Parts: sequence; C-alpha cells; structure tokens
Amino acid sequence: MAATKPGRPNQRQRTRKDLLQAASLLMKQGRHPGIEEIAEAALVSRATAYRYFPNVDALLLEAALDVATPDADTIFKDERSDDPALRVARVDTAFQKMIAANEPQLRLMLAKSLEQSVSGTTAPGIPARQNRRTPLIEAALEPARRAFKPDAMKMLARALAIVIGTEAYIVTRDVLQLSDKEAEKVRRWAIQALVAAARTQG
Repeated sequence: MAATKPGRPNQRQRTRKDLLQAASLLMKQGRHPGIEEIAEAALVSRATAYRYFPNVDALLLEAALDVATPDADTIFKDERSDDPALRVARVDTAFQKMIAANEPQLRLMLAKSLEQSVSGTTAPGIPARQNRRTPLIEAALEPARRAFKPDAMKMLARALAIVIGTEAYIVTRDVLQLSDKEAEKVRRWAIQALVAAARTQG
C-alpha cells in the first residue's frame, strides 16, 4: 500500500479531470447527465464521483468552464516570441477573456469550492478545483526554460498562478475596484517583476 502513495495526488487530479471530461462530452451531445451517467462514462463509481463533487450541478458547472478554458495550442498558435513575460501575458489575456464571458459561473464555482472547504465536505487529499492555469503558465515559460534555474522556474510558475485567474480578477475588481485597463496594467507589472526576479534568483 505504501508504495502507491507517491502517485496518489496525480491520480486524484486525473480522476477529477476524467469526471469533468466525461461531463463535458455528455453535455456536448446535448444531454443533461446525472452523476451516475457521468461516473459511468468516467469509469469510476458513483461514490467516487460524489467524493469529488457535492452534487451534479457543481460538476456540470465546472465542466462547462473547463470547456471554456483555452488550451496552449490555441493561445500560442501565432506566437513566435520566446519572451516569457510576453508569453505569460498572452495566457493572462486568454484567461481574462474567458472570465469576462463566464463571470457569474466562475464566481459561483469559487463560492462552492470555498463552501466545501469550510464545511469539510471534500475528502482529504481530493482537490477542490481543477488546476487549469499552471499547465498554461508552464507552456508559456517552456521556450525560456534554460534562462532560469530549476528552483527559480518552479517558484516563478507558482507565483504567476497567484496573479492570473479568477482570484486575481476578483481582487482587482472587488477589493481594489480597478477598471479593466488599470487591472491589466497591474497584472502586467506583476508578471514582468516576477519574471525579472526569477532571472536573478541564485
């Protein structure tokens, strides 16, 4: 049993993603599937599906947002530069467009994940949300990987995840009450500052 422990976090992420992909596929077929149908399509039990999502509405909500999130091939289709700050800015722009088009749903998803965290309804070790931003950030940084030390690259990707996405949007909109242009200027400054700091990290 102990030998399987290292793979469990990745397996949990895969299981969660499998459920989201199964739900997305069924929704694209014009159906409004139940949790049992989604679990069957994802090749997991109904009990497993409920460990990851409190109800089918939460699962379908996030599945719809999963579909709306752009992939790396789309974001960097016409990008020729390997400048990490410029490429990360493209990821940020893509996320902002997705957030603007799905703001009510994203706020609801965030509220549901916070509710699960407070109520303790998510089983230990099971991610409350899918990590969509990190793979895109890593794809943005990949062409410049040799310009950073491995530890600096890892820290940079994690730090950038803080300034890109729904949470950053809510901070700039609700807490700081910035306009879209002001918020974009702040995020660009943060991206450039983080990239510059990672270059100098020993």
